[in-house]
Amino acid sequence: MLQTSTPKLPPQRDLRQFLEEVYQGRHLQAFRAGQSIPLNPQDIWIVCRGVVQLSTLYQNGDEALLGLACSSMPFGMPLSLIYPYQAIALSDVDLMCLTVTEVQQSPDLSQEIFQHLTRRLRQAEAMLAMAGCRRVEDRLRQLLILLQMEIGQPAAEGTRLSVRLTHQHLASAIGTTRVTVTRLLGKLKDEGWLKLDRDRHIVLF
Repeated sequence: MLQTSTPKLPPQRDLRQFLEEVYQGRHLQAFRAGQSIPLNPQDIWIVCRGVVQLSTLYQNGDEALLGLACSSMPFGMPLSLIYPYQAIALSDVDLMCLTVTEVQQSPDLSQEIFQHLTRRLRQAEAMLAMAGCRRVEDRLRQLLILLQMEIGQPAAEGTRLSVRLTHQHLASAIGTTRVTVTRLLGKLKDEGWLKLDRDRHIVLF
């Protein structure tokens, strides 16, 4: 299952710094939490600040979480075979838009993006492994550990998830109901595994 501590990886330069050096003067595009991000066949978005939720819809209307694009991570239609494919700002975000042609014509940019695509690959593998857990509680625990790695920030006690996630967000990610997630979060809280801070952010111990 997902390790609570990941092996040390070579340090990666912040892709935002690289983009600012190469594309001086290009404006970032800002989206507020909850806004849908337009997706075009030739555009690749780079997250400069915040977290973007990537998801799809089943024929019955249920939503399935595909992943979270965090700082420096790329996403967009050229990087996915899923349809429908949607991206929604989970927090306030700043994004930079690049075309596929721009990426293809710049070896340095392609290399930078590849390094951060490996983060998305590891995340996708973790979510696939999580989906194989039969017990819903195990899937929820694994999801929270993954979120701790991706969007966790050191806090006075434990690790605080930097984005406020609703019970429905968590339910969609692990294929269960909001009521079940509410019950299990209460259980994990009673066990001393997590708590909610004053802003309703999850803090993991």
